[in-house]
Parts: sequence; C-alpha cells; structure tokens
Amino acid sequence: MAVQKQISIFGAGLVGSLLALFLAKRGHKIKVYEKMSDMRKEEMSAGRSINLALSDRGWRALDLVGVGDDIRKVAIPMKGRLMHGHDGSLTFQSYGKEEQCIYSVSRGGLNMSLMDFAEADPNVELFFNQSCKDVNLDTCEATVENEKTSELSSVRSDLIFGADGGGSAVRQSMNKFDDFNFSDTFLEHGYKELTIPAINGNEWAIEKEVLHIWPRGNMMLIALPNLDGSFTCTLFFPMKGEISFESLKAEDDIMNFFNNEFPDVVPHMPTLVEDFLINPSSILGYIKCAPWTYGNKVALIGDAAHAIVPFYGQGMNAGFEDCTILNEIMDDSDDWQEIFHQYELQRKENSDAICDLALRNFIEMRDLVADPDFLYRKKIEAKLYKEFPDKWIPLYSMVTFTHMPYSEALQLGEKHDKAIKEIMEIEGIDGDWEKDQLKEQVSQIIESNILNTNLV
Repeated sequence: MAVQKQISIFGAGLVGSLLALFLAKRGHKIKVYEKMSDMRKEEMSAGRSINLALSDRGWRALDLVGVGDDIRKVAIPMKGRLMHGHDGSLTFQSYGKEEQCIYSVSRGGLNMSLMDFAEADPNVELFFNQSCKDVNLDTCEATVENEKTSELSSVRSDLIFGADGGGSAVRQSMNKFDDFNFSDTFLEHGYKELTIPAINGNEWAIEKEVLHIWPRGNMMLIALPNLDGSFTCTLFFPMKGEISFESLKAEDDIMNFFNNEFPDVVPHMPTLVEDFLINPSSILGYIKCAPWTYGNKVALIGDAAHAIVPFYGQGMNAGFEDCTILNEIMDDSDDWQEIFHQYELQRKENSDAICDLALRNFIEMRDLVADPDFLYRKKIEAKLYKEFPDKWIPLYSMVTFTHMPYSEALQLGEKHDKAIKEIMEIEGIDGDWEKDQLKEQVSQIIESNILNTNLV
C-alpha cells in the first residue's frame, strides 16, 4: 500500500472536491481550503452559474469514486441541439446515436453534492473562507489568510494541489520561476445569465430534453433545462461595441434588442430586463501554462492548469478526466515525482487540444448551425456514422462519447475534414447508399484519408 500523505488541496470547486474523493479513497489525509464561504449554508448569487453539460468523461470519474448514480438522479438528458431560427423555425441536430446524450446539471448543485460526499469521508476536512496567498514550492508550505478575520496562518503538507480555478494562487506562486510559461487570452465576447422560469408550477415552457440554441452570427443565446421546470439561459455577446453589453443599458433598448433578435423567447422571460440589468456580464477566456508540476510536491489541476471557453461543454469533463488519469497513474506508481511527471505528460497536450476545439466550436455554434451547407454536411456525417461505425466517428462523438485522448480526436477530426470534402463532391451522395458502387466509393475515400486509426 502507498505511503499515506498529508495533502492540501486549494479550491473546493468541482475538481477540488472530486480530487479529494479520489485521494481519500487511497488512504491519504486531505485538507481542502476554499476561499469562498460554504455555498451549502448561504444563498447562492445568481448570474454566474452557467449550467454544465456532463458527458462520458465526467461520468467515468464520478462512477470511479462511487457517486455517479446519485448525480444521475438530478441530471437531465439532452439528446441534441434545437436551433431556433430568426424566423421562428426549429432545426434539431442529434448529438450522436439514439441512446447517446449529454446531461444538464446545475454547477452549484453538483458542487454541493461533491462537497457532501467528500466531507462524509473521514479522511477529508473542508475549510472555508481560507485564501491561499503564497506557496513555498520547495518546502510545500502555504500561507493562508482567513477572509473574515485577515489572520494569516501557515499550512504544511507533503503535497499541494492547486485546484483554485482560473485565478489560481498556487499557479501564481509557480509563475515566479523563469521557466514557467503562462498565457491568458480573453475573447471579445462575454456572457450573461438569464432565466426562463417554470410554468404551471414546475413544467417546462419549451422542449425539455434538448440544448436550445439561438444562433445569430456574432452572438448566441443558449438554454439548458433545470429539474424545477426552469431553464438557465446564457447570452454570449460582445463585451464592447455598437451592440454589446456595454451599450445595452436602457430598458427600452434591451427589450428592442431581444424582440429583434430572439422574438420567440421573449414571451417566456417575464423578468428579462431585470435579469439583464442585475446579473453580471462576465468575461470569457482561456489559460495555457507549463509546467503544471513542481518536483514531487506541487501540481495544478482543472481550470488552474487549463481553463477553457465553454463551447464544447468539456471544461468540467476535462477537469474530471484530470482526476481519472491521475488516479490511473497512481495505480502503477507511488513515486510522486514520477506520478506528477506522467500526469503532466498525458494531460498537457490533451488540454491544449480541447482548448482549441472549444474555440472552434464557438464559431460553429453561433455562425454555422443554421447554415444550409453546414446542416447538409452534418446529414452526410450522420449517414457515415451509421453506415461505417468501425471507420467513422464524428468529431463531436469522439470528444463527448468516448475516452479517446482529446489530442487524438483533434488529429482525426482534421483527417475527417479532408475526407468529407471529397465525399460531398461525389455525384448522388445524398441518394441511395445501398448501391454498391456508391458505398464502395465512400469507403475508399475514408480509408485513404483515415488509415491506421484506432476508433476505440
């Protein structure tokens, strides 16, 4: 059995709480320090939650620590995207095969559940209103400030994990070294949370088991269902400019904007103007850094290492997969220098890949999902998946419904792009594929572009 370690985790968010569960089940003693107050004991503020899309990578991690079935009870399946055209038309795109779906979960609700599960483990202690101010990486000693009393204390550990999000204090301590590379990039777009309330008590005003998208070129609105019949909506919108969060201040301007751009949703949003004015406009950006680890003492995980934009629904899932991979590495070694080395080696390139994919998907979601040529391509891709399941898996399915490394999915997706362009040029491709000649022609193009690829 591995030597028991005293481990400090900074950040009791989704990844920090899950990591505590993984490590505690191995017998380590875990102390989790969270800057914020205990959300389970205080009313949650509106406006920053963004419902999350939980998919296979996330479920795998939750199942490994034994809490997946409990979370499934409060998760709502979404079978595909439902696009709302400017003219009120609706277009549905399935996410995958008939049985495949992603799940809408409340960020706050999931976080509180994971805190409960972690706190129930005798090896875990949670401390709130405790802010990491600095970390001595060599001695594995952190300076912690009580947010209520401003009292400073010293926390000594065998290991430290920085799970403290995009503004990570642990990462800032690592950034003092010359060989540490860090970049944060912000989009011109930000987001604001809005609400479609339940009707008739707890009924959904619009279709429940889909992710709703109102694509409008340089902006989009999305809506994800909640258990109480409401929808959490998010407007992705330029932060500055002629039509932007900065410019929309007057009530009449807000209503005119929504009536012009999203007329079918306005009747379902009785508190639209109030929500728009009260809820914050938050920035969107991504972080890349290296190295993620320091010797055998300190490691970054989740958003602290690789915060990404939310447009592939993989931010949480990628953070949870960090925990899964770390756990697998611990199965093979109890040398923490080697564990940290292998963890970064396996996760860095994959986090970079999903970051790039998420940026690309923003363009797809806001600009392309209503484009006829794009929809035609999706139709052909769905047919390829059905006819050649051992040779062709759509990029979205590889990312969402498999555990293929993100970097491999990205590389294979680039091969798909080349193949699909050739396939769409075949005369009669939208006709009957049962004709041997047509099906064989498609098969040859796939094999010539996607050779020696493992689709497991």
